[in-house]
Amino acid sequence: MKRSSTPWWEQINKSLPTRDVLSAHPWLRPVADRLLHPQLWRFQHEAVARGVAVGTFWAFVIPVGQIVVAAAHCTLWRANIPAAAAMTMVTNPLTIGFWLWLAYQLGTLVLGAPVGSSIPLVEGPQSWLGEFGWPTVLGMGMFAVGGASLGYVGVKLLWRLRIWIALRTRRSNR
Repeated sequence: MKRSSTPWWEQINKSLPTRDVLSAHPWLRPVADRLLHPQLWRFQHEAVARGVAVGTFWAFVIPVGQIVVAAAHCTLWRANIPAAAAMTMVTNPLTIGFWLWLAYQLGTLVLGAPVGSSIPLVEGPQSWLGEFGWPTVLGMGMFAVGGASLGYVGVKLLWRLRIWIALRTRRSNR
């Protein structure tokens, strides 16, 4: 099997929606004029940190349409749209089951409730939501807020580390 010679970041950039695709989306038409602002597409440390926070938050809050909602919020918070779109991929169809299970476990731990057993589907969705829904919603909310905060701080720290290493390398080369 032949390996691709394209770097991983270029492959990610090719898979993300472009400015024109997002501005033509019906849900984003109300903010399309703001969506094309160049600052939202540049890789500046503050904008990227905000984009990571926005994308991570919306990845855990809603199950579908995260990229569209994250892009709309990026226009309000001057966040980097490609970073936000990439971070919404944390929860995807392959990983959502794991995240929901983990959120349920965290929610029951925080609520102090016992871990529920399986409820027969005959009892209906209200029984299921009463048993599993609220702990899962609490856990996903905690992942959203915690992940957004950690993502923002992590990007800021990594950016500073990168600059520190570059300065140190430059000084040692003199």
